[in-house]
Amino acid sequence: MRDLAGPLKLIVTLWLAGASAIHLYFGGFGFPEPITLRAFHLLVFVPPLFLLYPARPGRSPAHRPSLPDWLWVLAAAAPHAWVMWHWDRVADRMEYVDPFGPEMMVLAVLAILTLLEATRRAVEVGLAWMIIISVAYMGFGHYIPGLLNSRPFTLAEILEASWLVPTAGGVYGPLTGIVATTIAVFIVFGAFMQGSGTGRLFSNLGAAAAGRFSGGPAKVAVVTSGLFGTMSGSSVSNVITTGAMTIPLMMRIGYRPVVAAGIESAASVGGALMPPVMGAAAFVLAEITGIPYGEIIIAAAIGAVLYYFAILAAVHFEAKKAGMAPMPLRDIPAWREVAQDAHLVIPIAVLVWLMMDRWSGNFAAFCATLAMVGIAALRRRSRMGWRQVLESLTNAGLTMAPLAVSIAGAGIVVSALTATGLVVALGGIIKDLAAGNFALLLVLLAVTVLILGMGIPTTPSYIIAAAIGVPQILDLGSKALGLSPAELLLPAHLFIFYFAVLADASPPVAAAAFAAAAIARASPLMASMHATRLGIAGFTVGFAFLYDPGIMLRGSLADILVATAIQLGALTAICAAYAGFLLAPMGMAVRLLLGAAGLFAAFYHGVPDLVRLAVAVLVPAAIALAQGLRAPRPVRP
Repeated sequence: MRDLAGPLKLIVTLWLAGASAIHLYFGGFGFPEPITLRAFHLLVFVPPLFLLYPARPGRSPAHRPSLPDWLWVLAAAAPHAWVMWHWDRVADRMEYVDPFGPEMMVLAVLAILTLLEATRRAVEVGLAWMIIISVAYMGFGHYIPGLLNSRPFTLAEILEASWLVPTAGGVYGPLTGIVATTIAVFIVFGAFMQGSGTGRLFSNLGAAAAGRFSGGPAKVAVVTSGLFGTMSGSSVSNVITTGAMTIPLMMRIGYRPVVAAGIESAASVGGALMPPVMGAAAFVLAEITGIPYGEIIIAAAIGAVLYYFAILAAVHFEAKKAGMAPMPLRDIPAWREVAQDAHLVIPIAVLVWLMMDRWSGNFAAFCATLAMVGIAALRRRSRMGWRQVLESLTNAGLTMAPLAVSIAGAGIVVSALTATGLVVALGGIIKDLAAGNFALLLVLLAVTVLILGMGIPTTPSYIIAAAIGVPQILDLGSKALGLSPAELLLPAHLFIFYFAVLADASPPVAAAAFAAAAIARASPLMASMHATRLGIAGFTVGFAFLYDPGIMLRGSLADILVATAIQLGALTAICAAYAGFLLAPMGMAVRLLLGAAGLFAAFYHGVPDLVRLAVAVLVPAAIALAQGLRAPRPVRP
């Protein structure tokens, strides 16, 4: 991103801050017409990207935009300004029935091209290519024989489907509406959390809680990244924020750079899984399913805790095996210092309470943001002056702008999938490969989501994969599990959501792992491999949403306790087996036995749950008992 200077920097800062403030106002006092809001959202967030991100880093001007950048700004603004000005005409037209004239076609081309270029610059080249392929498929899909054949589309139909079908998809579709309403206000809330010093609270709390134990810096990284995740829900920003502190500390006490980077990236990826703010994809999930966001965070709570439990267990076993020391006492804050920022938890509690009380997410985030400013003013160290408020609003805008173009691009892909029927064809291919085997269907869908996540961000990956995979899960799962489609709806979406999030840390292309590797100056590929094995809980929990609904707090208390205990025992066994240490070092045969027991308990559902529970608990307990009996006794004087 460019480091702008002078008047232009001030203009862009005020522009982004003003756009964020308007979205916050909408969240509290109501939104305009949907098409007007969506056009305004893209009008204020797409053009600045051409000023902030150079066309070719290293060759384009680093501190000022070039003349072509200004032309891109004008081209990006034109279609969205036109839609805002003619909102009534757009709202009243019948999609695919009313004429899509030359004026609209030119504007549609401008909208698509500028979104492609903004996506290439500010998001992912892979997503830009996916948009190009989707639009091209609409034009040439009728030449493809077999299952992937589609009907012919005219140029006007292709442009209309990509740009101006607000009820179904495209640039102004429901996905853009979700970002412009709920997600935007939550991003503002997260920015105010950081601006008020909540990040300092989480960092100090993580160090005070975990720093005194063996491998302290690694455990601090895990705890702190989980807490930071409640603010941002972004894996890369979590890595950059916490990794700058924790990765050097981990390396200093003996962790190899690739392992330190893997620990940080695995912990940071989990931020998008951690309630109450679970990342943009979770809000899309709520809108797509119609399930209140409060219910989603309740269902996801145990899974998020299990994810971080597994990372802490892996870190603990490896630290004990290597004999690593805790953090130096001078680097561990006193609990008194932690308590000085404890009042900043109140706005988070306000947010959770309002969502549990079934207020809309945007209104809950609006109230929590105002509460954050008011509560932060109670202490001088957290008080937000006008500079801090302006900086928070600007940071929110900097976060929203790339998200706006990525979601609008995903809208084009979804529109192409639905208009051509490709979503049905791809789902049918996966279903045919599964051959009626529900477990194999889930494995194929998990692989599909991980592959999608190689080239595109979490939220578009989730949206596209959910469109393809959820109908197949509902169809086959209702027969395999004996549940109704309504009962399977949330578990199916959470399954897709988890693997979309895990793709950020999975090789070969893993954004969070690459960011952590850059800090550690380590191999990105090796860092992502360590992140994947440390994040094993994401894979087990993803499947457990469908097979063990107790971890979603569904069923009786016994169901919940058994499902949670199975996962805890299984994850402990898997992490200890990989590290080669439980209470003492283990030989290869014992490690294989322990690992097999963990994988059996986590993934095999052909036996009663009590059998899986017995394996998950008794095998590690027996090995621990044997190690305890063999341990040398202290000699009494």
